[in-house]
Amino acid sequence: MITQDQLKEVKDRTEQLHRYLDIDNKKIQYEEEQLRTQAPGFWDDQKRAEAQMKLVKGLEKWLKGYAEVKTLCDELDTAFEFYKEELVTEDEVDAIYAKAITAIEELELKNMLRREEDSMDAVLKINSGAGGTEAQDWAQMLMRMYMRYAETHGYKCVVSNLLEGDDAGIKSCTLEIQGEFAYGYLKSENGVHRLVRVSPYNAQGKRMTSFASVFVTPLVDDTIEVNIEQARISWDTFRSSGAGGQNVNKVESGVRLRYQYKDPYTGEEEEILIENTETRDQPKNKENAMRLLRSILYDKELQHRMAEQAKVEAGKKKIEWGSQIRSYVFDDRRVKDHRTNYQTSDVGGVMDGKIDAFIKAYLMEFAE
Repeated sequence: MITQDQLKEVKDRTEQLHRYLDIDNKKIQYEEEQLRTQAPGFWDDQKRAEAQMKLVKGLEKWLKGYAEVKTLCDELDTAFEFYKEELVTEDEVDAIYAKAITAIEELELKNMLRREEDSMDAVLKINSGAGGTEAQDWAQMLMRMYMRYAETHGYKCVVSNLLEGDDAGIKSCTLEIQGEFAYGYLKSENGVHRLVRVSPYNAQGKRMTSFASVFVTPLVDDTIEVNIEQARISWDTFRSSGAGGQNVNKVESGVRLRYQYKDPYTGEEEEILIENTETRDQPKNKENAMRLLRSILYDKELQHRMAEQAKVEAGKKKIEWGSQIRSYVFDDRRVKDHRTNYQTSDVGGVMDGKIDAFIKAYLMEFAE
């Protein structure tokens, strides 16, 4: 049975959320923005209308999220009083308390995702490290982990590109994970992931270490302006491989986009290479490749802003995006995040997509 102090904590956190989220002003803003969608000719400019609808839906989700927390808080308060009169059982009160705490924690976590890009879909690219078949198998295991995570959270996951390994596993893959705050949560996965296990591909049964890198960028839509110089783009086409019937290896539906990027701040140049084999339709694949290019360029601008902010806030803990972030030690039944020191012995659960605790620990420590 919960205590009076636990009930007070739920009430206090609910009130703090009301204040942090500025619920009263959000209600006024929601009504004003909703009225704009009813103006004559609202859909004449479809791009602008879609941006407005996105704003309205975003406000509505915050209001609904808080309304759920407030309802559960009130229900808990009532149930606590009813228990004194023996109208409800201890188990019923505890069940409402568990629901209230879960809803509060979820909303508190979302409140940490304040940046414009946090609410966007995510592009997640996995590359196997050196080590041949063992590393490629590890990359495929990570791919499955993120696909299971997406499935569990109701996100749509699209494999936009896949390069299979020589004997097993994959050399690289690109996943588009679409859903509310997908990038905000998955940005915590950016970095190098290390596996330690007795390899099934080693005849001597030795313990081996493998690496795979994960790159996460926000997937921008047409409402985000990104400057792309058309003169710096070149295209190649190639025949897609894999399952697909008679069309495979006969039609050059796969596209390869090369963009000669020049950093506007440093003047450094690099070639951005994007391959897309998502569909059998070459024009559609070109469109998808351009969308991924916009996302990469947008992310580069974000990284510059973050670097500038880091200079100003030099006292804050630094996050090395390209460094080793997590170790998965199968034999010792341990997965540890080196940035937050959070760890778990549930290796099987983690590899089945249960990475929420790692994401929460990261956001609690590093989110603004």
